Amino acid sequence: MENKESGKMPYSLHSLNVEQATREWLTKRGVSIREIAELVLFLQQSYYPDLTIEECEQSVNKVLMKREVQNALLTGVQLDILAEKGQLISPLQEMIENDEGLYGVDEILAFAIVNVYGSIGFTNYGYIDKLKPGVLGRLNDKSLGPIHTFFDDIVGAIAAAASSRIAHGRQMDDEQHLVDTAQVELPEDDEANEH
Repeated sequence: MENKESGKMPYSLHSLNVEQATREWLTKRGVSIREIAELVLFLQQSYYPDLTIEECEQSVNKVLMKREVQNALLTGVQLDILAEKGQLISPLQEMIENDEGLYGVDEILAFAIVNVYGSIGFTNYGYIDKLKPGVLGRLNDKSLGPIHTFFDDIVGAIAAAASSRIAHGRQMDDEQHLVDTAQVELPEDDEANEH
């Protein structure tokens, strides 16, 4: 349908195209779903010893379906690539190129992801951002060449959000189990009793 005033087609971008681009950029930047799932397992296994890597992968995939996550990843990757090519304006070029300690916008972008599944994401993110286990250690290694100023934080944020998603889901499952086995009484609905 054409916009009559401008003669242009209205802007439209299908969400599946954005998700596909997000997944492609993860791969192009050298990170697999499995590697992110390993971070999720690292974060949650002490709380849920029966947690499987497959459950973690499923959670990562669910997180990647969120548009907020896709937007953050696509934005961060573009900034890293522009910095690799030296195409940012100084002093931003040098700040991103060197992952300057006082430059915190990379973490701010990651916060858009960690908050998708509630505030527990912030603690998950802070913990792995400090320790940099698994793939985060590799992405943070400046000697390997590519600039991952934004990307390492985004990968950590995806893992943190996926971990939060698992924690919320497991809590709901536990509560439902208590109800199903009548180990807890639900409060009565006063309105239901009035009818």
